[in-house]
Amino acid sequence: MTESPRPKAKPGRTTKQQSALSAPMLIFITALDTTWRMFIPPLVGTFLGIGLDQLFGIAPIATIVCLLAGAILSAILIIKQLRDVRRPLK
Repeated sequence: MTESPRPKAKPGRTTKQQSALSAPMLIFITALDTTWRMFIPPLVGTFLGIGLDQLFGIAPIATIVCLLAGAILSAILIIKQLRDVRRPLK
């Protein structure tokens, strides 16, 4: 998994001294990081489910299960990202 794009503070330095990224650029990078976490797991789950349905002839059970699993994974990834963003820099 990827880490949050927030810069890590070094001992004895403030975040303004250490951060080379501007606030709009940091927001843009965070938005891109959130986007893949939102869309990739459900898409992969859907295509995996379709493949399993065709392989085993159980349509639409595997598609629904894999889509739900992808949505749950997506929610977990976004919650983890929000916790990282809200965590104060040390």
